[in-house]
Amino acid sequence: MNEKLQDENMDSLFQAVLTLKTPEECYRFFEDLCTVPELKAMSQRMAVAQMLTERHIYTDIVGKTGASTATISRVARALNYGSDGYNLVFERMGIHPKPEEA
Repeated sequence: MNEKLQDENMDSLFQAVLTLKTPEECYRFFEDLCTVPELKAMSQRMAVAQMLTERHIYTDIVGKTGASTATISRVARALNYGSDGYNLVFERMGIHPKPEEA
């Protein structure tokens, strides 16, 4: 965990997120909390991360998500060298990495 991020406000935000129980509740909270572009960017990163986990190539990811190659690279770096947050969520969602092809 990045200790530079951790503070009372961040703790409060995460505690609030942990109270949400349904997608509908998430929509209500996140629509109030974030701008539409912020939500679109986060959902795009999730889609990119899932496609990278499923071993899609960059051109397919760009075509399907509209993400820039810079965004895809940033997400790839987080998957490979980050805090394993994507992997934690994907594991709980039942999304598993596809084996690399020989």
